[in-house]
Amino acid sequence: MTNIAVFSSKKWVTDSFGKNLPEGINVKFFEARLSRETAALSDGYDGVCVFVNDDVSKDVLDILAAKGIGLVALRCAGFNNVDIEYAAKKGITVVRVPAYSPFAVAEHALGLILALNRKYYRAYNRVRDGNFSLDGLLGFDIHGKTVGIIGTGKIGQIFAGLMAGFGCRLLAYDKFPSKELEARGVEYVDLETLYKESDIISLHCPLTHETYHLINTYAIRTMKEGIMIINTSRGPLIDSDAVIWGMKEGIIGYLGLDVYEEEGDLFFEDLSDQVIQDDTFVRLETFPNVLITAHQAFFTKEAVDNIAATTFENIQAFFNGTPRNVVEPSTLIRKSGI
Repeated sequence: MTNIAVFSSKKWVTDSFGKNLPEGINVKFFEARLSRETAALSDGYDGVCVFVNDDVSKDVLDILAAKGIGLVALRCAGFNNVDIEYAAKKGITVVRVPAYSPFAVAEHALGLILALNRKYYRAYNRVRDGNFSLDGLLGFDIHGKTVGIIGTGKIGQIFAGLMAGFGCRLLAYDKFPSKELEARGVEYVDLETLYKESDIISLHCPLTHETYHLINTYAIRTMKEGIMIINTSRGPLIDSDAVIWGMKEGIIGYLGLDVYEEEGDLFFEDLSDQVIQDDTFVRLETFPNVLITAHQAFFTKEAVDNIAATTFENIQAFFNGTPRNVVEPSTLIRKSGI
């Protein structure tokens, strides 16, 4: 029997993992996030299963290794919260779920665009209050607009298809262009051109040392007045202080976020009866042209079931001696740029 400690176990995790649990694997759900303080909970287990905001840094890996943990199973695609090179040095294998539902994330990005543009959230609240005025709800035709896509992996490619359906001109930036997208009329350009010519910019790239604060003050200065920026990828791709400046200057007209660079202390928790201590986040919420969702872009039935199934397949394959979906240190070379 293989014993796995599952951290950051919210109800959706226990529900999906419980119904997909295969024979030969025993899981213990811990609601706590994996951290230096909670890593001791892994004592007696063969591996740990973690999510996007769990801490798998050097200090934590040292504790896991001392406990005899040989596997860190990510139930997500991103691995920026894991020190991959150090894990390899400690003899710990890291596996991930490379694709669970790229459609879910791409569709959520589109949803943010539509909601921000047509101000559905404001219109909904107005009608419920008996206010049927249209003042302040003016949107724009998406048809004919230029959409910049940064990162054209699976999610970026699906998003490109969705926006093509609206009749948009599509610009893209990626160090590894997709020939398929080029054949469909997507123009690959440098970042400066993408910033200057786009009406909407959507981020679909991994977080690396090169992409950290990709959207910064310099980038914003080159953008069109009224630009819409969407981020469903990783929070630190955007410099929050820079976008606040950009909105105050009138450059950024719309901001849609499903991720936030300091989300670890906020997202996936119910803080409705507490005072939010993150002043930058609170300030972002004060802008009428900002729409924030709490890292739910992936959250569809299909995606959750795929995450559970693939995670268990990864665990079984590792302990059967045929590991799959391993994040090797060499992977960082491919992921070092976009």
